[in-house]
Amino acid sequence: MSLAREVWLVAGKDLRVEARSRVTLNQVLPFGAVVLLLFAFALDPDRGLLSEVAPGLFWVAVLLAAVLAVSRSFAVEAEHGAIDGLRLSGLDGASVFLGKTLAIAVQLLLLELVLGIGVVVFYDTAVRSVAVLVLAGVAATVGIAATGTLFGVLAAGLRTRETLVPLLLLPIVAPVMLGATRAFEAGLDGVPSEAWPWVQLLALFAVLYLGVGVLAFGSLLEDA
Repeated sequence: MSLAREVWLVAGKDLRVEARSRVTLNQVLPFGAVVLLLFAFALDPDRGLLSEVAPGLFWVAVLLAAVLAVSRSFAVEAEHGAIDGLRLSGLDGASVFLGKTLAIAVQLLLLELVLGIGVVVFYDTAVRSVAVLVLAGVAATVGIAATGTLFGVLAAGLRTRETLVPLLLLPIVAPVMLGATRAFEAGLDGVPSEAWPWVQLLALFAVLYLGVGVLAFGSLLEDA
Protein backbone atom coordinates (compact mmCIF):
# COMPACT_ATOMS: atom_id res chain seq x y z
CA MET A 1 0.00 0.00 0.00
CA SER A 2 1.38 3.42 -0.93
CA LEU A 3 2.24 6.09 1.62
CA ALA A 4 -0.46 8.42 0.27
CA ARG A 5 -3.09 5.69 0.58
CA GLU A 6 -2.13 4.97 4.18
CA VAL A 7 -2.19 8.68 5.04
CA TRP A 8 -5.69 9.03 3.59
CA LEU A 9 -6.88 5.94 5.50
CA VAL A 10 -5.75 7.37 8.84
CA ALA A 11 -6.97 10.89 8.10
CA GLY A 12 -10.29 9.61 6.81
CA LYS A 13 -10.80 7.49 9.91
CA ASP A 14 -10.16 10.43 12.25
CA LEU A 15 -12.37 12.79 10.24
CA ARG A 16 -15.21 10.25 10.17
CA VAL A 17 -14.97 9.86 13.94
CA GLU A 18 -15.19 13.63 14.38
CA ALA A 19 -18.04 13.93 11.88
CA ARG A 20 -20.06 11.35 13.79
CA SER A 21 -19.26 12.64 17.28
CA ARG A 22 -19.52 16.33 16.24
CA VAL A 23 -17.11 17.30 19.00
CA THR A 24 -15.47 19.95 16.81
CA LEU A 25 -18.85 21.40 15.85
CA ASN A 26 -20.43 21.22 19.31
CA GLN A 27 -17.46 22.01 21.54
CA VAL A 28 -14.34 23.34 19.80
CA LEU A 29 -16.05 25.81 17.46
CA PRO A 30 -18.30 27.34 20.16
CA PHE A 31 -15.27 27.59 22.45
CA GLY A 32 -13.31 29.58 19.88
CA ALA A 33 -16.31 31.78 19.12
CA VAL A 34 -16.84 32.52 22.82
CA VAL A 35 -13.20 33.61 23.17
CA LEU A 36 -13.59 36.09 20.30
CA LEU A 37 -16.91 37.38 21.61
CA LEU A 38 -15.57 37.90 25.12
CA PHE A 39 -12.73 40.06 23.83
CA ALA A 40 -15.10 41.88 21.48
CA PHE A 41 -17.31 42.91 24.39
CA ALA A 42 -14.34 43.66 26.66
CA LEU A 43 -12.64 45.98 24.16
CA ASP A 44 -15.75 47.34 22.43
CA PRO A 45 -15.38 50.88 23.82
CA ASP A 46 -12.05 51.17 21.98
CA ARG A 47 -12.76 50.00 18.42
CA GLY A 48 -9.30 51.06 17.24
CA LEU A 49 -7.59 48.85 19.79
CA LEU A 50 -9.93 45.98 18.93
CA SER A 51 -8.88 45.95 15.27
CA GLU A 52 -5.21 46.20 16.24
CA VAL A 53 -5.27 43.18 18.53
CA ALA A 54 -7.54 41.12 16.23
CA PRO A 55 -4.70 38.97 14.77
CA GLY A 56 -3.40 38.02 18.21
CA LEU A 57 -6.84 37.23 19.58
CA PHE A 58 -7.62 35.14 16.50
CA TRP A 59 -4.55 32.96 16.96
CA VAL A 60 -5.08 32.64 20.71
CA ALA A 61 -8.55 31.24 19.96
CA VAL A 62 -7.09 28.90 17.33
CA LEU A 63 -4.35 27.69 19.68
CA LEU A 64 -6.76 26.92 22.51
CA ALA A 65 -9.02 25.09 20.08
CA ALA A 66 -5.99 23.17 18.74
CA VAL A 67 -5.18 21.92 22.24
CA LEU A 68 -8.72 20.57 22.51
CA ALA A 69 -8.52 18.99 19.05
CA VAL A 70 -5.18 17.28 19.76
CA SER A 71 -6.35 16.00 23.14
CA ARG A 72 -9.52 14.68 21.52
CA SER A 73 -7.59 12.97 18.72
CA PHE A 74 -5.52 10.87 21.10
CA ALA A 75 -8.26 10.38 23.68
CA VAL A 76 -10.18 8.51 20.99
CA GLU A 77 -7.16 6.29 20.32
CA ALA A 78 -6.64 5.60 24.02
CA GLU A 79 -10.23 4.41 24.52
CA HIS A 80 -10.88 0.66 24.32
CA GLY A 81 -7.28 -0.02 23.27
CA ALA A 82 -7.70 1.57 19.83
CA ILE A 83 -4.09 2.70 19.90
CA ASP A 84 -3.06 -0.98 19.96
CA GLY A 85 -4.99 -1.37 16.73
CA LEU A 86 -2.83 1.29 15.14
CA ARG A 87 0.32 -0.52 16.26
CA LEU A 88 -0.91 -3.83 14.88
CA SER A 89 -2.36 -2.44 11.66
CA GLY A 90 0.91 -2.72 9.77
CA LEU A 91 0.73 0.95 8.81
CA ASP A 92 4.00 2.82 8.66
CA GLY A 93 4.55 5.22 11.56
CA ALA A 94 5.12 8.08 9.14
CA SER A 95 1.74 7.38 7.53
CA VAL A 96 -0.04 7.43 10.88
CA PHE A 97 1.68 10.68 11.81
CA LEU A 98 0.89 12.40 8.52
CA GLY A 99 -2.68 11.11 8.54
CA LYS A 100 -3.43 12.35 12.04
CA THR A 101 -1.69 15.65 11.28
CA LEU A 102 -3.81 16.06 8.16
CA ALA A 103 -7.02 15.34 10.06
CA ILE A 104 -6.20 17.89 12.78
CA ALA A 105 -5.13 20.46 10.18
CA VAL A 106 -8.41 20.08 8.26
CA GLN A 107 -10.41 20.61 11.44
CA LEU A 108 -8.37 23.67 12.37
CA LEU A 109 -8.63 25.19 8.88
CA LEU A 110 -12.41 24.88 8.96
CA LEU A 111 -12.40 26.44 12.41
CA GLU A 112 -10.14 29.27 11.24
CA LEU A 113 -12.45 30.01 8.32
CA VAL A 114 -15.40 30.47 10.66
CA LEU A 115 -13.40 32.42 13.23
CA GLY A 116 -11.92 34.60 10.47
CA ILE A 117 -15.42 35.59 9.39
CA GLY A 118 -16.21 36.33 13.02
CA VAL A 119 -13.15 38.59 13.33
CA VAL A 120 -14.15 40.57 10.23
CA VAL A 121 -17.73 40.95 11.47
CA PHE A 122 -17.24 41.58 15.18
CA TYR A 123 -13.89 43.39 15.09
CA ASP A 124 -14.67 45.55 12.06
CA THR A 125 -11.43 44.44 10.40
CA ALA A 126 -10.66 45.01 6.72
CA VAL A 127 -8.82 42.28 4.77
CA ARG A 128 -6.31 43.75 2.31
CA SER A 129 -3.94 40.88 1.42
CA VAL A 130 -5.88 37.64 1.18
CA ALA A 131 -2.95 35.65 -0.26
CA VAL A 132 -0.76 36.49 2.73
CA LEU A 133 -3.46 35.47 5.19
CA VAL A 134 -4.13 32.18 3.39
CA LEU A 135 -0.46 31.18 3.11
CA ALA A 136 0.34 32.21 6.67
CA GLY A 137 -2.75 30.44 7.96
CA VAL A 138 -1.98 27.18 6.15
CA ALA A 139 1.69 27.17 7.19
CA ALA A 140 0.87 27.96 10.82
CA THR A 141 -1.91 25.37 10.92
CA VAL A 142 0.32 22.63 9.55
CA GLY A 143 2.99 23.53 12.10
CA ILE A 144 0.52 23.45 14.99
CA ALA A 145 -1.05 20.19 13.80
CA ALA A 146 2.32 18.47 13.31
CA THR A 147 3.60 19.61 16.69
CA GLY A 148 0.36 18.65 18.40
CA THR A 149 0.41 15.19 16.84
CA LEU A 150 4.02 14.63 17.85
CA PHE A 151 3.54 15.66 21.47
CA GLY A 152 0.06 14.16 21.64
CA VAL A 153 1.42 10.66 21.12
CA LEU A 154 3.94 11.26 23.91
CA ALA A 155 1.09 11.84 26.36
CA ALA A 156 -1.33 9.32 24.83
CA GLY A 157 -0.77 6.55 27.35
CA LEU A 158 -0.79 8.79 30.43
CA ARG A 159 -3.76 9.54 32.63
CA THR A 160 -2.69 13.17 32.81
CA ARG A 161 -2.64 13.67 29.02
CA GLU A 162 -5.38 16.35 29.19
CA THR A 163 -3.08 18.58 31.25
CA LEU A 164 0.24 17.37 29.85
CA VAL A 165 -0.54 18.15 26.19
CA PRO A 166 -0.94 21.92 26.80
CA LEU A 167 2.23 22.00 28.91
CA LEU A 168 4.22 20.34 26.13
CA LEU A 169 2.59 22.10 23.21
CA LEU A 170 2.27 25.75 24.23
CA PRO A 171 6.00 26.56 24.69
CA ILE A 172 6.93 24.85 21.41
CA VAL A 173 4.36 26.64 19.26
CA ALA A 174 5.10 30.07 20.73
CA PRO A 175 7.20 30.99 17.63
CA VAL A 176 4.27 29.95 15.43
CA MET A 177 1.93 32.21 17.35
CA LEU A 178 4.35 35.11 17.03
CA GLY A 179 4.98 34.57 13.32
CA ALA A 180 1.31 34.02 12.47
CA THR A 181 0.24 37.10 14.40
CA ARG A 182 2.84 39.31 12.75
CA ALA A 183 2.04 37.92 9.29
CA PHE A 184 -1.67 38.55 9.83
CA GLU A 185 -0.96 42.09 11.05
CA ALA A 186 0.96 42.86 7.88
CA GLY A 187 -1.67 41.16 5.73
CA LEU A 188 -4.52 43.10 7.28
CA ASP A 189 -2.56 46.35 6.97
CA GLY A 190 -1.92 45.68 3.28
CA VAL A 191 1.87 45.49 3.63
CA PRO A 192 2.69 42.01 2.26
CA SER A 193 6.41 42.77 2.00
CA GLU A 194 6.58 42.76 5.80
CA ALA A 195 4.63 39.50 6.02
CA TRP A 196 6.71 37.25 3.76
CA PRO A 197 9.64 36.76 6.20
CA TRP A 198 7.14 35.59 8.81
CA VAL A 199 5.42 33.31 6.32
CA GLN A 200 8.80 31.78 5.50
CA LEU A 201 9.46 31.24 9.21
CA LEU A 202 6.10 29.51 9.58
CA ALA A 203 6.81 27.29 6.57
CA LEU A 204 10.25 26.39 7.97
CA PHE A 205 8.72 25.45 11.32
CA ALA A 206 6.08 23.32 9.60
CA VAL A 207 8.65 21.48 7.48
CA LEU A 208 10.91 20.95 10.51
CA TYR A 209 8.22 19.35 12.65
CA LEU A 210 6.82 17.33 9.77
CA GLY A 211 10.30 15.92 9.25
CA VAL A 212 10.81 15.19 12.95
CA GLY A 213 7.39 13.56 13.15
CA VAL A 214 7.95 11.36 10.10
CA LEU A 215 11.22 10.10 11.59
CA ALA A 216 10.21 9.73 15.24
CA PHE A 217 6.48 9.03 15.36
CA GLY A 218 6.74 5.27 14.77
CA SER A 219 9.02 4.76 17.77
CA LEU A 220 6.92 7.06 19.95
CA LEU A 221 3.75 5.20 18.99
CA GLU A 222 5.31 1.87 20.00
CA ASP A 223 6.23 3.30 23.41
CA ALA A 224 2.90 5.10 24.01
